[in-house]
Amino acid sequence: MRILGIESSGMVAGVALLEDDRLVGEYSINNKLTHSQTLLPMLDELRNLLDLDLRSLDAVAVSGGPGSFTGLRIGSATAKGLGLALDLPLIAVPTVEALAYNLWGCADDVCPIMDARREQVYTGIYRFSGDEMLTVKEPAATGIADLLEELEQNGRSVVFLGDGVPVYGAKIAESGLRCRFAPAHMNRQRAAALCVRAAQYFKEGRTQTADEHRPEYLRLSQAERERLEKERAARQAADSGKETPQRHGD
Repeated sequence: MRILGIESSGMVAGVALLEDDRLVGEYSINNKLTHSQTLLPMLDELRNLLDLDLRSLDAVAVSGGPGSFTGLRIGSATAKGLGLALDLPLIAVPTVEALAYNLWGCADDVCPIMDARREQVYTGIYRFSGDEMLTVKEPAATGIADLLEELEQNGRSVVFLGDGVPVYGAKIAESGLRCRFAPAHMNRQRAAALCVRAAQYFKEGRTQTADEHRPEYLRLSQAERERLEKERAARQAADSGKETPQRHGD
């Protein structure tokens, strides 16, 4: 079983190749959000280094969202292009689930947080029981305060990871939760973890065609939100500008 993984949901751009239970190669960069310039050259470099015939692949795994709207679209377009050209199934793994898989086997609850701005995060809560990954909280966009309250109610120790940690780490530390923060080599998206999690999806038949695949954004983009706000304001202005009929004396 050969699975190619494509990760571009955040600042990290990464590609990886999993062959059965062996990670054959991984190329990862966490620097600037220029996936349109880096992702395909990275894929081509990995293919050359591994002498990989893309026709030998069994599936293409892709970070399915949430995350950066632009990054997800680039990753999705790349995966769909490969799927269509090579007639391969796609495996979309939720971004925060693949991120949590970096901490496979952790005894504490694992809570990935990706900064969604406006005091919100993309998140989920995961727990490992033996070889099984359990979903305590499905991927969601939620306020950081609400998330901390939910974790407090769960009453378990938590490990946080993701690009939301630098933004909200101080607030988390002040909350009084029993928590830790994952170290640098485990705290961001990795195409390797995506591939390994996708392998389980593949065994369970949880694949989709390239035509079927759509990223899961969980909320509207900023541009779409601003457009809706402008349209709402315009409607309100139009409604308030309507003259109320008046009665005139003889």
